[in-house]
Amino acid sequence: MRLENILALTKGTLYSDPSVNFFETIAFEVSKVKRGSIFVAHNPSDIPEALISGAYGILFDKPTQIADSEVAWIKVNNIDEALKRLLRFYLLEKELQVYTCDPIMVYLASAISTPKNVCAIEGNVAQVWEKLASLEKNSIVLFSPLLTDSEIFIGTKPMVKSKESTITVIEHTLFETSFVYNEVFYERQTLSPFFIPYLEDLLFFYTVMKIEFQIKNFGKIGHFIPIFTNERLEIKEFGSSDRVVIFEPLLELIDAEIEFLEERASWSKTLYILPKILKTPRTMGVKNILFYETIEKVAPLLQSNSFHFALVAGADKSILRSPSSQTRQLELEF
Repeated sequence: MRLENILALTKGTLYSDPSVNFFETIAFEVSKVKRGSIFVAHNPSDIPEALISGAYGILFDKPTQIADSEVAWIKVNNIDEALKRLLRFYLLEKELQVYTCDPIMVYLASAISTPKNVCAIEGNVAQVWEKLASLEKNSIVLFSPLLTDSEIFIGTKPMVKSKESTITVIEHTLFETSFVYNEVFYERQTLSPFFIPYLEDLLFFYTVMKIEFQIKNFGKIGHFIPIFTNERLEIKEFGSSDRVVIFEPLLELIDAEIEFLEERASWSKTLYILPKILKTPRTMGVKNILFYETIEKVAPLLQSNSFHFALVAGADKSILRSPSSQTRQLELEF
């Protein structure tokens, strides 16, 4: 990318008289700087290492010592806003087909193998840039405005959704599903029935767009994560206990997951442990709901209440005792 283009797009100010006017790559991590890179200095303390690694340019928005006048030092008001303008320009040349979708579909897509010209993205501008940089022209991109700034893209379309049921569920538990799609049987997938409507729309989209796909491993999507445990909050093997803590990091999914559990597990004692920011008239009307102020309060709440299922929002399984920590504790007690 040429220096004059970067200055024009970022509305940056050049604080040196460099001998270079073209950059081979843009590096967001100092470990990825190569000779000829322009380094995006979110952290000014990384600049010396970037220069040693061969950076030809430094993009910065914080007070910085100009160390080498041969290098292009570009000051912008806000790095992330500058990067968005750069990325929009860069992506225009790729003529991408960009579709908006529900965040769950982005996560489900990560568990499905598709051709290299199809990808689902999430994250900040730097993460999106690195993912999209290698895409070929006219590639298909799925993203959710809840996970990625929609201002990165110019021109998006809503994903085509199924108007009728296309997945036939054969059998299921709360955390596994066997189903048929397009005459293919998928047995005991580690996927809760909660996700089936979203998967239906995603697979329908792939079919309509004539995108070949192969299901890999739904256990890695990182949402509605069941961890079997006991009264001491020790992690047990899948299916080996009658106490399950379900972790959900994305707060926007909690209402839908509460509704799902209230409908599908009405026979059980279900506990809901949510951060105080989710204390709303909607959640206050749910039985067996508890609110916490800090993550450290979650484990005591789980230990002091009986339950079959406990949906925990905004925390992860690190609050539980892993097998290794149990072993170390036994050794200490011995």
